[in-house]
Amino acid sequence: MKTPSAFIISAAKKQDEVGSLEQVLLLESQLLQRGITPKYLVIEPLQTDWHSPEKEHHFRSGCAPIEALATAKKLIENGEVAVVISGEDHIKTGYSREKRLSKMAVYGQSYPLTQAYTDLAHAFSEYHTITEQQFKAFSSALFENYQISFRNALSDTFTPELLPDLRWHKPITDLFRGIDCANPMVDFSGRLLLTRADIAEQLGVDKSQWLKVKAVGLSRLDGDGKGFLTDISRYEHLQQAYQQACDEANIDFVHLFKGGDALLETYTCYPVVPMAFLLVSGLVDVLEDIPDFLAEHSITITGGMNLAKAAWNNPALNALVLMHHRLCNGQEKFGLIHGNGGLGYRQGIAIVERAYA
Repeated sequence: MKTPSAFIISAAKKQDEVGSLEQVLLLESQLLQRGITPKYLVIEPLQTDWHSPEKEHHFRSGCAPIEALATAKKLIENGEVAVVISGEDHIKTGYSREKRLSKMAVYGQSYPLTQAYTDLAHAFSEYHTITEQQFKAFSSALFENYQISFRNALSDTFTPELLPDLRWHKPITDLFRGIDCANPMVDFSGRLLLTRADIAEQLGVDKSQWLKVKAVGLSRLDGDGKGFLTDISRYEHLQQAYQQACDEANIDFVHLFKGGDALLETYTCYPVVPMAFLLVSGLVDVLEDIPDFLAEHSITITGGMNLAKAAWNNPALNALVLMHHRLCNGQEKFGLIHGNGGLGYRQGIAIVERAYA
């Protein structure tokens, strides 16, 4: 008997009161009316203690949505009828400023994320023998790239007021400006419904809205934080996750992407991560090629976490929702979504494919 494929047949999000989850919830209620109860996978909010054990079917970190997608794919291949992946976090309205900052200090109050990012960037630069000036130049090229994608994603609704004001362009550390890092000040909820083909047909979902989960590659180091900076900065585990996904999907992603048949959402929490992705994926041969490459290709469909913002563990879920919309209603056939967990010790790559032309 053939192993069933997993299809994302509905995807929706709500961000700061814009958007609705109704489309997904309606299909879920139709499943329940048919006596089918989906398995529910949950992306945990900032509220959850970062250091507590993860419960079954609960996922934490920026890699969580990709890990949840891997679990959903496996569940459906093993006979589960339907799976819902959901994430909700009211970063803007659900926490006091003190609570939010306290919860985000995952490496302790004496080692803030900005310092951790900077230390990792220095380790990465040293490993690849690039100067601070080069690092900053690549960071600027990345932000320009996100900005173009952000304008395109919003199209008619874009206004210059949506861009960060001048204070965000000032340095926070010796390597980063405010615009270089993710800004998670949003209320977000997102939802994906995955099923097999026969269930999607029974629900009457048009085949143009089926997105096949082609492959998911995951890799993680033994630990995170200051003690693992050297290991993280080499990003060999990111290369493993990427290669695993490409091999399983049986595609040459670089060829597809450069040929205009694939979309990409790199994880842009701070510049080291997309730099590493571009390098280990083979999209660039050396870091010095980054500015020229970015002048030709969009590496996010959203504008990245810096502009499209991010709700703590949910950026890759946001990207999966938007990738569903873009692929099902556009020309490209494939999409790759990257997830980066913690300081970078967890890496995940999802490859999805428009099921029908």
